Amino acid sequence: MNPVRWTEGITLVFIVVLALLVKPSSAIYCGEDDCYDLLGVTQSANSSEIKKAYYKLSLKHHPDKNPDPESKKLFVKIANAYEILKDEATRAQYDYAIEHPEEVFYNTARYYRAYYGHKTDPRAVLVGLFVILSAFQYMNRVARYNEAIAMVKRTPAYKNRLKALELERTGGVTNKKKGHKQIDKKLEEELSKELDLQIKGAEKPSFWELLGVQFILLPYTLSKLLLWYSCWVWRYNVKKAPYSWEDASYLTQKALRLPPDAWTNIDGSTKEDLVRRQMWEKQNLDNYFAELRKESKRRR
Repeated sequence: MNPVRWTEGITLVFIVVLALLVKPSSAIYCGEDDCYDLLGVTQSANSSEIKKAYYKLSLKHHPDKNPDPESKKLFVKIANAYEILKDEATRAQYDYAIEHPEEVFYNTARYYRAYYGHKTDPRAVLVGLFVILSAFQYMNRVARYNEAIAMVKRTPAYKNRLKALELERTGGVTNKKKGHKQIDKKLEEELSKELDLQIKGAEKPSFWELLGVQFILLPYTLSKLLLWYSCWVWRYNVKKAPYSWEDASYLTQKALRLPPDAWTNIDGSTKEDLVRRQMWEKQNLDNYFAELRKESKRRR
């Protein structure tokens, strides 16, 4: 089974199940009951009427006066309904949830912010969010990387390189009874580490690339970027110094809009020619593309 599609499928199933389990947003206040009905008042009742109704019902259903288990459960519901309706802010939120049942997530967020927001440290919520996102990010990258490795190992080119490396390490002596598919697993793992696998579209997961780690290192990253930019301006804009090979290569790569991997795979002589042309100058870049178009037409 494709690991990436498996991960995406699990995520989709989770979202669908969550959507099916979502109840009307007003249910988070008094469950399946209506807070006003529990107290026996209408939605237009004032605070005095709500208070009077609560005291009357609480005396009737209090566990000390009514030992019936069902009455005890009702007493808890009545007390909860009164806690919601006695406060003007929470009552307004509840009324809004009744009038706008379709705004499930908005009403739920308001409820938990009102009741639990003062108990929750925002920093803890932020840390938890980044931990969860980082975990999903890591699992996704691991799945993509493993899929790419499996695809490369199924290609004939990889198997031939693996066989050649095995012969090289064993001095040309090999068991004729064994084929490509019968190479010792332990030896295959050791040899695979020595092979330069060109994985496109996936990179080996790195701890430093996780969102949580990048967020923690954000001040350091910004400081480093600011220092690099300041040095660049001082060296090349103020002192007018010639570009170093590394910086000229960087400018050439950006001018040609090449990803880092593509630039790395270009042979040395071609790189030198591109850097020498000073592609970061617009006129030089236009001339280079004109030459490529002309060469393409000539070949056709």
